[in-house]
Amino acid sequence: MLFRSIPDDSETEPEVLPTRVPNLLVNGSSGIAVGMATNIPPHNLTEIVNAVIHKIQNPDATLAKMLEFVQGPDFPTGGFILGRQGFQQAYTTGRGQLKIRARAKIERMGKDREQIIIDEIPYQVNKSKLLEQIASMVNEKRIEGISDVVDHSDRDGMRIVVELKRNEQAEVVLNNLYKNTQLQIGFGIIMLSIVNGQPRELGLVDMIKFFIDHRIDVVRRRTEFELRKAREREHILLGFQKALDNLDEVIRLIRAAKQPREAREALIASFAFSEKQAQAIIELQLQRLTGMEQQKILDELAEIQRRITEYLEILGSDKVLRDLIVKELKEVQKDFGDERRTQIIEDTGEILLEDLVQVEDVAITVTRGGYLKRTSIDTYRRQTRGGKGRIGMGTRAEDVVEHLLVTSTHSYLLIFTTRGRVYWLKAYEIPDATT
Repeated sequence: MLFRSIPDDSETEPEVLPTRVPNLLVNGSSGIAVGMATNIPPHNLTEIVNAVIHKIQNPDATLAKMLEFVQGPDFPTGGFILGRQGFQQAYTTGRGQLKIRARAKIERMGKDREQIIIDEIPYQVNKSKLLEQIASMVNEKRIEGISDVVDHSDRDGMRIVVELKRNEQAEVVLNNLYKNTQLQIGFGIIMLSIVNGQPRELGLVDMIKFFIDHRIDVVRRRTEFELRKAREREHILLGFQKALDNLDEVIRLIRAAKQPREAREALIASFAFSEKQAQAIIELQLQRLTGMEQQKILDELAEIQRRITEYLEILGSDKVLRDLIVKELKEVQKDFGDERRTQIIEDTGEILLEDLVQVEDVAITVTRGGYLKRTSIDTYRRQTRGGKGRIGMGTRAEDVVEHLLVTSTHSYLLIFTTRGRVYWLKAYEIPDATT
């Protein structure tokens, strides 16, 4: 642990606090200083500990090997990370860009209605503001097809229900939500850290390496401190042991002394006790002189000497020290490690509406009144003698079907108006016919 003086130099404060795991990676960090900013995403503790252990045991391990343990950032709010290129670039250079998407699924509400269930939202997105944003988009008609948005979230988890209008394509609405709201956001990674008092942008391997160096320094300092305290205690216990071996004479010297100072000097002169040992013997309670208490003193001395041997082994061997760090890492991993919450999926780029519609043959019907409907060819029932088959389109009594054409859902239709204008649209944009 490093220390620095506070402004009046009366005391010191730690510059770096000791930690058993790289909290900067596990918890993440975000902040802005003068001309600098850091934005480190959180990671899964189990993955990071596995990577650190491998780096300790294999100091020459490369980034490719680290990526076998660290799949990528792991946000506490779950969701999806689109693609790996963004965080892999950050792990290499210290900077990168992520796309984070909410976790959503589509459920049917009835025969011709669907709803979108959102149970995880991107990291650092406020749910209340997200709901306000969706409602604003619907009111401004920037997103079509939504009839209601209901928040069913409770202590058991998040559940936002987006109810759709009849015959709306849920995939299309969801894609619009991703594009226009915070259901999908960008996360800029800046892995800026303070290294030896200097700000540096670090890759994953360097961050792990500097943590290991820090941990080695912390464990060594801690062991030196514990060794010093153990030796101080051993010194006192050795004094007790010598005093117990000469208990009658020690008691006689103490009783003969008129003052504690005289007793202390008599003990030092007669048995070569140190001043600390003599003072501890004088302050020893009489109950410690019983047989059981004497044995406790001897047992404590044996335990202290065992620990001193252990501390000396740690300080005398780099391998033993590193093994201790690995052991402590595994203890933290066992107590606090968990499964990933954020799933990494491939980024297919910007999703187009056409990509969400199945390619199939459809029948387009046009009525004299100008109404259009489409029906999948596969849904038509085979016409038999005396049967009705499938009704391609229901019309009003005064309206009749004038045109019928068969085409693909991805084909273009040209629509000419009575004013000589022409418009085009994809066949899948025409509403599906009801039975």
